[in-house]
Amino acid sequence: EEEAALVRLCHRARTDKEPEAASWYREQGNREFKRGQYQAALRLYSKVASHELPGSPEVSVCFANRSAALLHLGHFEVCLEDIARAESHGYPDRLLPKILLRKAECLLCLERLQEAQDILRVLESKIALDGVMTTHLTWLKKLSQLKVKLGEKKRCPEPAQEARGGIEGEPEIWEENSGISGASSSLSLRFDAERGRHLVASQDIVPGQSLVKEEAFVSVLCPGESLPLQDDDTAWDTRATKADLYCHHCLRQLLASVPCQGCSYAKYCSQHCADVAWQQYHRTECSLGALLLTLGVFCHVALRTVLLAGFAEVSRLVAWSHRGDKDLQNPEARCKPLSDAGAGSRGIPGCGSNGRYQSSYQALFHLLPHTEQHSPEHKFLCTLSVVAICKQLQAAGLEAAVLNQESPQELSKPKTCEKTSDELSPELKTVAEAMLRHVLQLQCNAQAITVMQELGPGDGAVVDKKPVRLATAFFPVLSLLNHSCCPNTSVSFSGTAATVRASQPISSGQEVLHCYGPHWCRMRVAERQQLLSQYFFECRCRACLEELEPGVKSVVSIRNSFCCPKCQAHMQGEDDTLCCSNKACATSASRDHLSGRLQDLQQQIQKALDMLRVGKADQAIKMLLKCQMDAGTFLSPEHLLMGEMEDHLAQVYATLGKWQEAARHLKKSIEIVERHHGPSSVETGHELFKLAQVLFNGFAVSEALSTIQRAEGILSVHFGPQSAQIQELQEMKACLSELPRNILQRT
Repeated sequence: EEEAALVRLCHRARTDKEPEAASWYREQGNREFKRGQYQAALRLYSKVASHELPGSPEVSVCFANRSAALLHLGHFEVCLEDIARAESHGYPDRLLPKILLRKAECLLCLERLQEAQDILRVLESKIALDGVMTTHLTWLKKLSQLKVKLGEKKRCPEPAQEARGGIEGEPEIWEENSGISGASSSLSLRFDAERGRHLVASQDIVPGQSLVKEEAFVSVLCPGESLPLQDDDTAWDTRATKADLYCHHCLRQLLASVPCQGCSYAKYCSQHCADVAWQQYHRTECSLGALLLTLGVFCHVALRTVLLAGFAEVSRLVAWSHRGDKDLQNPEARCKPLSDAGAGSRGIPGCGSNGRYQSSYQALFHLLPHTEQHSPEHKFLCTLSVVAICKQLQAAGLEAAVLNQESPQELSKPKTCEKTSDELSPELKTVAEAMLRHVLQLQCNAQAITVMQELGPGDGAVVDKKPVRLATAFFPVLSLLNHSCCPNTSVSFSGTAATVRASQPISSGQEVLHCYGPHWCRMRVAERQQLLSQYFFECRCRACLEELEPGVKSVVSIRNSFCCPKCQAHMQGEDDTLCCSNKACATSASRDHLSGRLQDLQQQIQKALDMLRVGKADQAIKMLLKCQMDAGTFLSPEHLLMGEMEDHLAQVYATLGKWQEAARHLKKSIEIVERHHGPSSVETGHELFKLAQVLFNGFAVSEALSTIQRAEGILSVHFGPQSAQIQELQEMKACLSELPRNILQRT
């Protein structure tokens, strides 16, 4: 029954190549292209490429169509790559002049004049040999235009553009720790029964200093939302999810994806990433796509982990765990050196025999699974999921691939289903045991890889971004950091690499701490403790201990409280009825009533934003101003929603080019954000970045320069001097600094 239910669920997660879907997406893409919506056409043509069967004549046409969209969007280098793909997949000879003209145009735009001239000569030769060509007057006209353009560029070459950008900062001093791979020499690894493995500062650390630079041992892209498909659905989803927008191997943003040859799900930024992924893990995962999407990202991470580690290392550590697993649960025994798995001379679990802690499978295997703390129901469900994957591997004839027993020639062969015994082989039982351990470990050790994603179309002068979860990963070194609701570090990501930086001064001997999610600025202590229960510990950080003192009220509760509709004082009370904190005012109100008003207000704000998205900016402003007036009658002036409304108003005014109004509202938003998160927080840095964009576009030079300097100071601490936002701030600064002195004096 469980297997039948799983099959039905998998049917809704479509990962096979479907030629009917390719045809449907092609029609949608052509429609968007004709409407001049080239970005939408680009996404749809990529979906076509994912669904076309390898060797199909339509594959080359798909890449050619996508190259046309790329040309219109100005992505000339990527357009040339798609043209090369079209040619290599057998683009029809009768249509070849079409993409050769496109290739010549790209080369001209890239100032590669000799190559463009060579292409035009090939075209002229083809015209002379092919009489049919003379009937295509559009192509002939385009050829003539390109020849004229080539002549003009040769006579009057464009002056070389001066390299301009941000001022290069001081090169960062980085000395790697001899005992911990990817960690700074300013850290040391410690162990005790209460805190387990943890990192402490071995010297004084300043804000912005890099402490850990680690590549994920394994990462799996989170697929994102998709429309729920019913069994009889024939339509396909045109929305772009994270699975369409980022490379499934390196997590870089996709422009023109390279599809997997075996499934419609996996997409890559280059052929190199596609080849590496296939060799390392996707040759095994490819036919299991629907099952892995159905079971969830933790199961997917667990499978990929054992595939990357290799069966020899997996079986060695599983065999060791049979002898030493009891010790793993015993803090005192864990301080003792482990035999062949090796905790090294220091006696810290996960270290090699040389005493060095590396970002390796051995270190990952030693992360605690907390087997005794998980509920029996949860463990049963995890076991069922893991066994389902292993049974599918065995049924699909993929066991040899999992056990690394295939010859290089067999790696690229398509797999055929080979139904074998229902009983798992001893080797697959070992794989299943390791996978179960990793699924349980992930509850406490999974690290979300986040990316700053643009909200809205992203084509405005002011770009609003928010962090979103992109992937789930194992970082063995990053997992050494313990939690605090008031951390002293900040973590940022570039692709699959994490960088931990000090967000405040850290004294020598002080523990280096990371926030697992619940932050004292965003949640009350009760909410934080409830969320942290999944990690099987009770937080005793400074913020939690202070808030748990009798009579101490959370600053989050005070700032995000309701206010009295008569005198504007804070409403207080733990029961369903709230009373005004002003003793001279006897007003009371139902908590449910005020919560209902808050919910209605949030819905009205969303409607205003929807109006902005469809170009109705004036109506959006009226709605937001009305929401602001309503909010002022029952919300604290410091409530985060008050700041969000100021931010939304700034966004609408910026869309209309009313820069002074936009700046006025953003400044009010920044005041509220600073009260909640602090003046040096990453949240304040993001708001200052938006204010810098507004002031830059509004030509408020002096104020823009001072705002840029402040935003740069905050964001460089959290993201480093090479981050995209810092580079953009430096470009704005350089542009403003180059203005004539008389203009600078006036502004």
